[in-house]
Amino acid sequence: MKGILLVNLGSPDSTDPKDVKKYLDEFLMDERVIDVPYWFRALLVKGIILNTRPKKSAEAYQKIWWKEGSPLIVLSERFTEKIKEKTAIPVALAMRYGNPSIKSGLQELHDQGVEDVLVVPLYPQFAMATTETILVLAEKLQKELFPDMKLSNISPFYHREEYIKVLAESIKNYLADKEWDKIMFSYHGVPERHIRKSDVTKKHCNPADRSFKCCQIPNETHQYCYRHQCYETTRGVVDYLGLSQNQYFTTFQSRLGTDPWLQPYTDKTIDEFGEKGVEKLAVVTPAFVADCLETLEEIGMEGKEEFLEAGGKQFYTIPCLNDNDAWVDVMAEWLNTWNETGEVFSNNH
Repeated sequence: MKGILLVNLGSPDSTDPKDVKKYLDEFLMDERVIDVPYWFRALLVKGIILNTRPKKSAEAYQKIWWKEGSPLIVLSERFTEKIKEKTAIPVALAMRYGNPSIKSGLQELHDQGVEDVLVVPLYPQFAMATTETILVLAEKLQKELFPDMKLSNISPFYHREEYIKVLAESIKNYLADKEWDKIMFSYHGVPERHIRKSDVTKKHCNPADRSFKCCQIPNETHQYCYRHQCYETTRGVVDYLGLSQNQYFTTFQSRLGTDPWLQPYTDKTIDEFGEKGVEKLAVVTPAFVADCLETLEEIGMEGKEEFLEAGGKQFYTIPCLNDNDAWVDVMAEWLNTWNETGEVFSNNH
């Protein structure tokens, strides 16, 4: 029997600082999130971050928490329920960090007799700290606990025509009755060294090259290059919507520490736009398919405040796809194709 495991990032169980600390411990101690030697990661995370950050992060979660719980979890659950209605095989939901865990998701499928699992990281673009860490942990758990279970996974769908269409249409529909000057495509940030590590040839990537030539010229590293995939998502949406060059901009958010992360930075660009006369800014966050702390608080609250203080007049946070029916239909079609043919996508774009 075949089955589906949908996997998103995760969230604390509550806004209590103790739960937030537990979540941050699991998240930040992941070697693919903070990719430094264990002793240094433990010193940094357990010795410094977990003694200072949980209270502040808990306050941020409190600002966006819903009556039903974490927005990310609630939206992922709604999406999963809609997927179940459109597929004929078992579907389970898991989070890379927190609950429900990948272990519990695999166990749920195993208990239903599933032997062939398609793991679906709910990230359009590939990155060490998202897609890769999910697949590595799922494989580890499968080998240790479910040796008779077969795992495969969906490829990043950042450039799929059907995904680009549903994302672009969601942006178009949200902005249909609004006046705006510029759309900012803000992607989750990663350290520049992650991009270099993902360059399997060790000869293409040079984050210091602001011309982004390696991102634009086709090469074999693109299947693992987060930066390239982000720019391709932007390009696809821009082409679909027919935006001119002065109507959009791509940035990266949420940096940690002092090492260089992908640039340009979202927060600095928001300030610059406000100072340079952009009055009406709309921000979309295509690294996420469900709204979360980064989209609702970091962009929707902090970003808005920064923009207005810098001189901007109107700030729009475009919702993620969440449980958008068109997005559900796209994912369900992919999953049904896999169930029927063993292939995720019916064609190659």
